[in-house]
Amino acid sequence: MAEDFFVVLHNMLKSRPEVSEIHCVKDAKVPLMRFKFDGILIDLPYACLHVLSVPENVDVLNPFFLRDLDETSWKSLSGVRANKCILQLLPDLEKFQSVLRCIKLWAKRRGVYGNLHGFLGGVHLAILVAHVCQNHPKGSLNTLVANFFKTYAYWPWPTPVMLQDPMLPAAGYPSETRSLMPIRLPCSPHEYCHSNITRSTFYKIRTEFLRGHNTTRDLMRPDFDWHFLFEPFPYSKKFARFVKVYLSASNQDELGDWVGWVKSRFRSLILKLEEVQGLCDPNPTEYIDVDVTEPHIVFYWGLQPGRTNLLDIVAVEKDFLKNIHNGFQGSPGRMELLVVQASQLSKSSQLDSGSGRRTKACWKNLDYNRPRIPVYSQHLPNYIIGYVDAKADSKYPSAGG
Repeated sequence: MAEDFFVVLHNMLKSRPEVSEIHCVKDAKVPLMRFKFDGILIDLPYACLHVLSVPENVDVLNPFFLRDLDETSWKSLSGVRANKCILQLLPDLEKFQSVLRCIKLWAKRRGVYGNLHGFLGGVHLAILVAHVCQNHPKGSLNTLVANFFKTYAYWPWPTPVMLQDPMLPAAGYPSETRSLMPIRLPCSPHEYCHSNITRSTFYKIRTEFLRGHNTTRDLMRPDFDWHFLFEPFPYSKKFARFVKVYLSASNQDELGDWVGWVKSRFRSLILKLEEVQGLCDPNPTEYIDVDVTEPHIVFYWGLQPGRTNLLDIVAVEKDFLKNIHNGFQGSPGRMELLVVQASQLSKSSQLDSGSGRRTKACWKNLDYNRPRIPVYSQHLPNYIIGYVDAKADSKYPSAGG
């Protein structure tokens, strides 16, 4: 893994014109390379099989290939195995895919998508949607979306969500006390999706499930509008104060590695803020400050009125810096925490897009000094999908965010 995967294969991919924003995540529970291939985000994990050669169409569900796997390789294959099992257990693949796209869009717009921030990741949503599709095999797309929110708005957590699998024993499920929202992986009766959910994010997810149910409970009413379900979460209206997480580095490559490492440690920061402040809302969206020239990323996390309005952010920052500097092997960037008022947010980082312009606030540009022209969606008025170089061909937007 250290030589062939993270060096040889990394260099091969980096030399390809289709590949951009490639970063190695070596010390995560699932080591992987993250990059964009023709603009599509790819997570490429590593697993070592104890065989002389790997066939082109390897069956990752075949026990022969899974024997004597180390823990890292087992975790790396869990997502692939889960995806394959889900596809085999569904009554209608096309309906599942359509509903999942819809729910992912909802989760991103409402700020509840992103495992590193303590919210729902791709595998979580896939299993939740598949569970609804299994229980309503004849449902239309509209009905399945409505049943998704109805199901999970009143789900008796921490009862696990699990798919019906005739190949697994039908006995009762083991207790899962490590997660507030346990979701069992298919293919194994004892494996659950890795989760970073905390008290704060658990409350936010449940609130959004209930909002989704209230929105879709009567699809036939005259004033029903699907757009309301996908309204971006109005952070500036919900919160008066924010924790500003500022991350910077000397160049774009180092920034990607640094941001990836810090994000992998975000759960400890969320827990610390909960400890000293109460609930917080770790908005997963990445922003940039157009007035800053150095490569950087900014996060704005909403703070609920807590025990005190005088949050000692210096002590929180000092504690978190110890965490992120422990074990990082690259060139560490800079990290700064600040408490800012909603009124202090610059227009370029405006978080509130509830009923106004639907603009995407965060786009990572490879060259901050070149003039940029925003490119707007053909389908959503005033919704920015990327930027083009003012001197380049406008047909090819650079939407690196």
